[in-house]
Amino acid sequence: MNRRTLVKQLFIIAGGIALLPSCLREQGGASIVLKNIKLSATDEDFLAKLAEILIPKTDSPSGLELNLHLFVMKMVDDCESPENQQVFVKGMQALKDNSESQTPEELLTSITTLEGQKEGDEVAFFKIFKNRAIQGYLNSEYVMKNKLIYKLIPGPYQAAVKLKA
Repeated sequence: MNRRTLVKQLFIIAGGIALLPSCLREQGGASIVLKNIKLSATDEDFLAKLAEILIPKTDSPSGLELNLHLFVMKMVDDCESPENQQVFVKGMQALKDNSESQTPEELLTSITTLEGQKEGDEVAFFKIFKNRAIQGYLNSEYVMKNKLIYKLIPGPYQAAVKLKA
């Protein structure tokens, strides 16, 4: 076998190996890899709808455009305790089941009533979701570059400054 054919076949095999994991991924699953919680594509769509309702599009991008739902999913998967992860999933399922036929405006009113309540899986879910979504928004590239203009280096040093007493 000549060398050129061997190199060509090695590249074809390497491409197939790189493509294989995406083909083996279960259909209907979340678009990002989650290790501790199991979410479906419909769950991800519901979280995207909630992110859009929580941070709507104004002069700044919406929660959906900033992919806050993916940030929340990853943070809950990596940073929350197993108990909070279970509460998150149960509360999300309960809220999703209750709001399947609701319009975004009706979902917004049900969310505002949730904020007034003290207990329940839905309340705990929304509290976790809201805190993580706000964290994701404040740490997003858009906010850091356009809203909170961060100066990496301190301003110039002024040694002799006259103070008015």
